[in-house]
Amino acid sequence: MPQHPTTRQRVARAGLRTLAAAGATALVLVAAPGWPHVTVDPGTATQGGYIALSLRVPTESDSASTTKVQVFLPQDHPLASVSVRPHPGWQAKVVTRKLDTPLTTDDGQVTEGVYSITWTPDSPQDALKPGEYDDFDISVGPLPDVSTLSFKTLQTYSDGTVVRW
Repeated sequence: MPQHPTTRQRVARAGLRTLAAAGATALVLVAAPGWPHVTVDPGTATQGGYIALSLRVPTESDSASTTKVQVFLPQDHPLASVSVRPHPGWQAKVVTRKLDTPLTTDDGQVTEGVYSITWTPDSPQDALKPGEYDDFDISVGPLPDVSTLSFKTLQTYSDGTVVRW
């Protein structure tokens, strides 16, 4: 029987996907003790700036592979620019949606934002096997002037199990 993360582990991962304000101009990645298997690099960012985020995805099942990773970007504080770094062996599908309130940038108004990004392997051989991990990278910005940003994530295993981060 596959061993999947406990509710506590899943909640812990969700907390690691949160950026928190450390001051008026700096955003810091929250990393609590006891959750070393999830990291984001770099650990700090400047509000108003751009940052490359690496979402580290471990396969924690003993018998099933990771076959899909879906990240939902914050809709309460949308990001004007989101870029996906190509990931060999995996395809990324970006879903956009119309913003409730357009964002004003140096280049004009942005009326549509990224809602989600879904990565799927090109073949079963490219899936993340038990005991493996990989990093999925995005670049986002400018970072809003808020205290937190949450990136909810779903991980799907080859046996159909879905883990919520």
